Amino acid sequence: MENFRLKVFRAVAAEMSFRKAAEVLHLSQPAVSQQVRSLEEEAGARLFDRGNSDGHGSQIVLTEAGRVLLEYATAAAETMAEAQRALAALNDDVTGELRLGASTTIAQYVLPRILGAFLRQYPHVHLSVVSGNTERIAEAVAEEQVALGIIEGPAMRRDVKTERMVQDEMVLIVAPGHAWARAGAIAPAELEKAPMLLRERGSGSRRVVERALKKAGIPLRLLRVVMELDSTEAIISGVEAELGVGFVSRCAIGKALRLGTIRTVQVNGLEIVRDFSFIRLAGTDATGAVAAFQRFAMGSSHAG
Repeated sequence: MENFRLKVFRAVAAEMSFRKAAEVLHLSQPAVSQQVRSLEEEAGARLFDRGNSDGHGSQIVLTEAGRVLLEYATAAAETMAEAQRALAALNDDVTGELRLGASTTIAQYVLPRILGAFLRQYPHVHLSVVSGNTERIAEAVAEEQVALGIIEGPAMRRDVKTERMVQDEMVLIVAPGHAWARAGAIAPAELEKAPMLLRERGSGSRRVVERALKKAGIPLRLLRVVMELDSTEAIISGVEAELGVGFVSRCAIGKALRLGTIRTVQVNGLEIVRDFSFIRLAGTDATGAVAAFQRFAMGSSHAG
């Protein structure tokens, strides 16, 4: 949709070479030179200073007029790209790159099902996903390494904004032979007696657990934290190996419950719920593939 002469001009300005611009655009070098000459005639000003070269080599620099036009040409190209994305969205024909970030529990247990269905509906989206704890994903969004994140705890930053995706519950799990498994429910004070497996610092899951326990009158210093682990799967494996007890997302334990390798235990008066949330750079709106994915994920989450 961009004016072709401006596209050629931007390519020459980017490469500072007619020859290299021709290679990038898959045109002949004379064709590139002709497009630039025509644009100069239309603008009424020279856009490049060819110096002592013949105009076909690499010894060129932008003139003052060229620098001014380049600024506007770049803005125009960005505007037309945005228009193209908006038009594609109206036609439900979403294309382009989608860079997602997801905290570890979501990346492992929630996202795969959603992504498979999303790519079947939007096959022209090129998707990449990075994972890490909530703190790492918030940082990636703030630094624009990913366009959209999904996190499982508070973002703890002011340069990003969050939007609820779906609610999740965290539950206490123990090994089948643990005394609490037979009891079925325990008082909150009982938590101080058992070796506890926790997620690492910076994890959204850990923040949520800490806040809930503190609200129930059990600060972290009263617990016997024997191990800090970097994933939900590691906590489940540790509980199965009878290394301790731990809090994990209910969405992560379906397989282990079916196999009978863990049990859930109710802590009287303690309910740990949290939001899985979308996270974007503050001041930005969801458009194109990002907007399509948010809509799709919201629908999938509430349906499932």
